[in-house]
Amino acid sequence: MLKLLAKLFGDKKSKDAKELRPYVDKINAEYAKLRSISDDDLRAKTATLRQRIKDHIAKISAEIIAKRREAEGQADLALSEKLFDEADKMVKERNKALEEILNTILPEAFAIVKETSRRLTEHKELKVTATEWDHNISMRKSNVVIENGMAVWKNQWTAAGGSITWNMVHYDVQLMGGVVLHQGKISEMATGEGKTLVATLPVFLNALTGFGLHLVTVNDYLARRDCEWNAPLFEFHGITVDCIDFHEPNSDARRAAYLADITYGTNNEFGFDYLRDNMTTQPEHERRSSFPARCHAAMSRNTISSSPVWSVSCVSSSASSPNASPRQRRTSAPTTRRLPRMPA
Repeated sequence: MLKLLAKLFGDKKSKDAKELRPYVDKINAEYAKLRSISDDDLRAKTATLRQRIKDHIAKISAEIIAKRREAEGQADLALSEKLFDEADKMVKERNKALEEILNTILPEAFAIVKETSRRLTEHKELKVTATEWDHNISMRKSNVVIENGMAVWKNQWTAAGGSITWNMVHYDVQLMGGVVLHQGKISEMATGEGKTLVATLPVFLNALTGFGLHLVTVNDYLARRDCEWNAPLFEFHGITVDCIDFHEPNSDARRAAYLADITYGTNNEFGFDYLRDNMTTQPEHERRSSFPARCHAAMSRNTISSSPVWSVSCVSSSASSPNASPRQRRTSAPTTRRLPRMPA
């Protein structure tokens, strides 16, 4: 009976894939446009997207700042609270505007990540005009070398104590997974189907806002490994990356990790930092630069199926904005989509 109903109305997996196909087509169309441009122009595309986001929310962001300054300057506590409430409402409006622009640029952003992955895989390196950013990275990481005014980003670096060679390019089903995560839902993928690669897509897109982003894993090995594994993909585009599990609690280094565009970490460490911050009486002792970022990518073991499944979720919520008030800091339960299997 169930098979008959599935044949008549289709199963959920097929329906989800059909809904996501237009996104994939748009991403691949943008991806095709990038193949002929230089590495410098590819990097410049990211700067352009960042500026588009900034311009889109510039007016409402300025209004929020002005409203909060007005509230902070009030001697009347009741009036001050009222003004802060108004600012909170404006934050929600700002975050709606953010969602609009992120959804608009999603195909371009995902295409940039895919094209960067392809070039690292096929060309073995990326070569751009060296900037101060490249010089700083080259002093810390061996995969970036400065030669005659050019920065060479090689496709080999160290992750989890061993040397790795980047050799991955996103399949269509992984593009679908990235879209699902950006929508604040859960993408279920079996072991080996590329969860780490899928996460690079919504992480890159949401990091462009400059508000910070947290990627949460279940153990410190995964947090550290994935941070080191994916960092060059983001850093090439001027996005800062760090992992709180590299640093001791209540240290300057951990505070600095929270200031990165992308912050990796374990659920335990993020949770305990949150508790520690709520116990401190001095703001300068807080571990977090702000409340956790607007997008959280979480990976947790799921044993409901016969084979191990990893659930990767990206919660994109106005309530998790770094400018949200304490009573707004909550997230809604994500929904789940099971994607078709990645080609072997």
